[in-house]
Amino acid sequence: MKTKKSLLIISLAVIVTFINGCCPPLQNLGTVKRAVANYYESGQYDSELTEILNDVKPEFDKMDVGSMSAVIFDIDETSLSNYKITKELDFGYVKPLWDEWVLKEEAEPIIQVRDFYNYLIDRGFKIIFITGRKDYQYQPTYNNLLKTGYTKFDTLITRSRGEYSITAVDYKSGQRAALTSKGYDIKGNFGDQWSDLEGEYCGIKVKLPNYQYGID
Repeated sequence: MKTKKSLLIISLAVIVTFINGCCPPLQNLGTVKRAVANYYESGQYDSELTEILNDVKPEFDKMDVGSMSAVIFDIDETSLSNYKITKELDFGYVKPLWDEWVLKEEAEPIIQVRDFYNYLIDRGFKIIFITGRKDYQYQPTYNNLLKTGYTKFDTLITRSRGEYSITAVDYKSGQRAALTSKGYDIKGNFGDQWSDLEGEYCGIKVKLPNYQYGID
């Protein structure tokens, strides 16, 4: 979660641009934070997320599912929501508090994504979670997934110590390549960051909304 860390004023100004669909002048930081909170709490986030998943579902409907057909899911802001702690931190990032949050196993499921996950399970796809969380966070992450209804998956992949400092693109594309070498046929890849979706072995790329932070 290398650059989860950077919610800079310029990034927040870009968020407002995305939400409003225009190019406003640089905004006051407090104004931007209120805009982001309103986006998540007014129902706009849920509407956008539902529309994206409804649009992509026909692509999965028509797929032939083999014994090694797999779909990749990111975790934070893709499968699980950390909006509660992010708002408590005033849309900033404090590593000790983030680590403490992960240990609590209290991230909530993103319901629309969990419903889509269940649909894929019913269709016979194998599910693989690849997260930027680190190896020492594996067990609480695993527990949090089970608690929130993600009870069937082939594997959960976290960063090993040797992968802490590499970019999200290199880490995740490398993991997808390794999975492919093991025989998995990756049909789709769900993520809230473009860095989740760059590189080879993605299948259908499904970009979910996240206006809280960016990861390179």
